[in-house]
Amino acid sequence: MRLATYQTGKSIILYDADSVCDADSAPQIGPALFDPAEWRRMGHVTGQAPGRGTSLFLDAGTDEWVLRIYRRGGRIARLSERRYVWTGLPATRAFREFHLTATLHAQGLPVPRPVAAGVTRYGLTYEAALITVRIPGARALAELLIADEADDTLLKRVGATIRRFHDAGLDHVDLNARNLLVDEKGQVWLIDLDRCRLRSRGSWQQNNLKRLERSLEKTSFKQSSSLISQGYIENPLRARVK
Repeated sequence: MRLATYQTGKSIILYDADSVCDADSAPQIGPALFDPAEWRRMGHVTGQAPGRGTSLFLDAGTDEWVLRIYRRGGRIARLSERRYVWTGLPATRAFREFHLTATLHAQGLPVPRPVAAGVTRYGLTYEAALITVRIPGARALAELLIADEADDTLLKRVGATIRRFHDAGLDHVDLNARNLLVDEKGQVWLIDLDRCRLRSRGSWQQNNLKRLERSLEKTSFKQSSSLISQGYIENPLRARVK
């Protein structure tokens, strides 16, 4: 991964030169790289991901990418859906998530490879977007649970994967059954690291698991209430607690 930056006008872009420069179907480095309308004009939008905001699947030639526009939720979105308060470039949502994802990816943890982060400043506010490599054939754990396609072996892999991230110190503030993906080979991946951070071991780990359990309950999965207590997730985590 070769990181580089590009600035034009109000826009600043952090990108992986190895990914962007090899993408023969992507716009040139610039604001258009994060513009859904430009990708649609080129005919390279292949689909859209569920969830809040705009996440598009893009045909970038050798890879398929995911473009996510950062959007606010809740009451504050009524005032501004896309604008965030500017406190410096390193603190922007896109740059923080890019660097965290790159760090975990370099450690061999199963996160999507980051491609580019774009920030456009408007005085005291900014808008942002992030592009990552799409995981081929991946399906959300929630989808597999609802379809009754998640067996004991898979659930134990989910637990082991979460343990790996906790051992690395990742506090995933939105750990839920839709941010855990399973690819065609059965490997478990963790996505959407917005607002996440690396921390020393603490009570946040159990808070992560409680949030996941609440998410599982919403999937209508019959065993969701006991999934963690049965040891699929909690026991593998405790196995390394000293």
